[in-house]
Amino acid sequence: MSSSAGAGLKESLDPGVVISPKISEPWSVEKVTATIHPKAPVEESGSPVPFFHILERLKTGKREGWRRFGINRGESIADHMYRMSLMTLLCPPSLAPKVDLNKCMKMCLIHDMAESIVGDITPVDGVPKPEKSRREAETMDYISKNLLGKVYGGLAGQEIRAIWQEYEDSKTIDSLFVHDIDKMELLLQMVEYEKRADKRLDLGEFAYVATKVVLPETQEWAKDILKERDEFWGTEVHVHGEAGVNGGVKEATSKGQDAYYSK
Repeated sequence: MSSSAGAGLKESLDPGVVISPKISEPWSVEKVTATIHPKAPVEESGSPVPFFHILERLKTGKREGWRRFGINRGESIADHMYRMSLMTLLCPPSLAPKVDLNKCMKMCLIHDMAESIVGDITPVDGVPKPEKSRREAETMDYISKNLLGKVYGGLAGQEIRAIWQEYEDSKTIDSLFVHDIDKMELLLQMVEYEKRADKRLDLGEFAYVATKVVLPETQEWAKDILKERDEFWGTEVHVHGEAGVNGGVKEATSKGQDAYYSK
């Protein structure tokens, strides 16, 4: 084998690269797990190890929204959830007595768990919200029942499923706080990428999420990060996603964001 062929082989077998093949419609968990190399996690096990293995996909799966802007080695889904969980520790004193911070931290670490199988679906991907919800609910059933149903009486799986559903329903103050943290983490990453690119990259369309932050305390955080961004850009023209189409966001993108973040 030539050295160039050997190099190509090594590159194709890089264990740090996880390829997610396109899944034919109708989408199902079974179709995705059938593509896992070398095989899918064992189901109906009394051990949590198969579940631990599926969590690795959150470490290797990227937050897809950044890829459209050429950021191919950006944050992973796990990166996003980890910072969110730490952000709950700085819950403002006026809000802290009203929320269960222990549960909020768990919710931060659980809320995107379905993306280990579904992947990160973004507002511009064209997947209708009901279909996105179906895929994610099916995945959480698979995790809580098929992987964790026989682990320690299934209690951990039931708790994970319940906390995820509470986040999805968005009715409790705990879930509203975590939704706000989710958006704040995105705003932080947006500004951090822009600064690192020295204004060669305008990610302003993502500032739209600032308009969806609902709690007064976290709204103050959002104002602070947008102020920081405006100070960074100064007099240079830049997109204001918080102003939608009037702020320079493409109409198709704006409509996708509205649909994605609708209740």
